[in-house]
Amino acid sequence: MGHISAQSVLPEEVVELIQQYIDGEYLYIPRKIENKKSWGEKNGTKNNFKNRDKEIFNKYTQGTTVVELAEVYYLSEKSIRRILSKEKRRKL
Repeated sequence: MGHISAQSVLPEEVVELIQQYIDGEYLYIPRKIENKKSWGEKNGTKNNFKNRDKEIFNKYTQGTTVVELAEVYYLSEKSIRRILSKEKRRKL
């Protein structure tokens, strides 16, 4: 999220109105609900985790143990089990 000068994008009257409430402070203007993106969609992180989780599930079904998966992916055994449970539900 970058900063944009209000004076460069808003009419002078709007800037003056905003200054009555917050003069010289930073103001966050949230996205419209229809334009919101969920966590990780913008930079691909969500998709990367989804692919990793599928890979973990596939390796597990091919015989890799939870302990081995935890070591390979640098996750706790509890996290691996959570991922496996989620992926099993997804397959149903």
